[in-house]
Amino acid sequence: MAIIYDVHGNLPALEAVLADARTAGAQRFLLGGDYALFGPFQAESVAALRELGEATWIRGNVDRWAGNPGDLPDDDVLARAVADCRGVLGNELADELGELPEQVVIDGTRYCHASPVSDMRSFVPEPAADDEEMLAGASERRVVFGHTHLQFRRSGPGGVELLNPGSVGLPLDGDPRSAYALAHDDGSIEHRRVDYDREAAISALQDRFGDVAWAQRSVRRLQQSQP
Repeated sequence: MAIIYDVHGNLPALEAVLADARTAGAQRFLLGGDYALFGPFQAESVAALRELGEATWIRGNVDRWAGNPGDLPDDDVLARAVADCRGVLGNELADELGELPEQVVIDGTRYCHASPVSDMRSFVPEPAADDEEMLAGASERRVVFGHTHLQFRRSGPGGVELLNPGSVGLPLDGDPRSAYALAHDDGSIEHRRVDYDREAAISALQDRFGDVAWAQRSVRRLQQSQP
């Protein structure tokens, strides 16, 4: 099963990841949220994901915002980004993404967007004082999450495995390659990185959204692979 998080409308990255996953034998897909917002190919990326065969979808925080703009923090840049996203996707599809389930358990692994307690508060690569609080009593042996766009794994409270597959469309760990993970039949999960045409994504952002503040921030993040 390919574990795909944080696509953020980056179709060239998504296509490269899907090709790599299929070559590696993936037959199922776990889609971990943040599908469209902040990228150049928002509608196209969602359409590509909807064409997948056996796929399980959960929502991320930006899907929630796109579907429910009233949930937005007081931020003019985010408000413009969500308005642009709804304009591209259409209100019906944006609302549909916002209504996806928050998390799911498959084969003893809990998949959530940021943590079991929140689609915004997430684990970081080093142990933190609020790790146990963010597990929110989850009893699974492994918790898979995204949100921070940092690919890593480590042990959490009680020996729970905490695993972030990284971001397909907007990696922020200093490595510009797309990040995702594969869950194998033996229960192991493999981190993977894939090269893609990053310049095509940057050019499309500039062509489609120009000097809009959120788009320029995404351009910088794509160029630097840093927050």
